Amino acid sequence: MRLRDKVAIVFGAGSVGPGWGNGKATAVTFAR
Repeated sequence: MRLRDKVAIVFGAGSVGPGWGNGKATAVTFAR
């Protein structure tokens, strides 16, 4: 993995409506 031992800062992880926005999906993907 290229992101192992790295720090990723994701902005825009909030969502106004129900469900998952792009920011939240990106944050969860990096967290995995």
